[in-house]
Amino acid sequence: MRVLIIEDDRKVAGFLARGLKEEQYAVDVCRDGEEALQLAQLYDYDIIILDIMLPRKDGFTVCRELRAKGIFTPILMLTAKDALEDKVKGLSEGADDYLTKPFSFEELLARIKALFRRSQDYKTTLLKAEDLVLDPLRRTVKRGNQKIELTGKEFALLEYLLRNKGRIISPTMILEHVWDKDYLGGSNVVNVYINHLREKIDRPFAKKLIKTIRGQGFTIDEN
Repeated sequence: MRVLIIEDDRKVAGFLARGLKEEQYAVDVCRDGEEALQLAQLYDYDIIILDIMLPRKDGFTVCRELRAKGIFTPILMLTAKDALEDKVKGLSEGADDYLTKPFSFEELLARIKALFRRSQDYKTTLLKAEDLVLDPLRRTVKRGNQKIELTGKEFALLEYLLRNKGRIISPTMILEHVWDKDYLGGSNVVNVYINHLREKIDRPFAKKLIKTIRGQGFTIDEN
């Protein structure tokens, strides 16, 4: 999952970014409304965490302009204000949820997960391909009756492939979704992690699920 944090308080932004990175999310941070609008149009985020009190453009304006541009990424609005009219205004401008400072990281994380589930319109939280099952909430992976241990990045990559099952996903799409914008390495890291996944979820089993489409990218295909 890739998250954009729009927060001008460096301490709060750093706290949020560290916590989400520990949960193996790719995280980008910006500190003003203008930059936020640029990043949200440039990258495909799963969740936007948006503070109201921002320089250049406030959070209400950012939210309204994103929706006007056809960007419907779930938005969790943060603010030190707890007045009912501010909550109503945030939701009326297009925010999906509202969290008043101070808050616990555990509550923030729970709300992020709930927003993401709602945005995907899942009938089940489990992601499946043949006998491979990934549980995003419990962060577990099984193939058949065998539990498979993955690193954080391996899990994020497999989750992204499963959410796009049947589609061809290019290395650039994977880099932009699983790694953040500050990653400075080459695209070869995608091949490295695809090979790691194959060693764990394909090689020990008769049926191979991860396919390479030469010159295009990768897909998980049950056929």
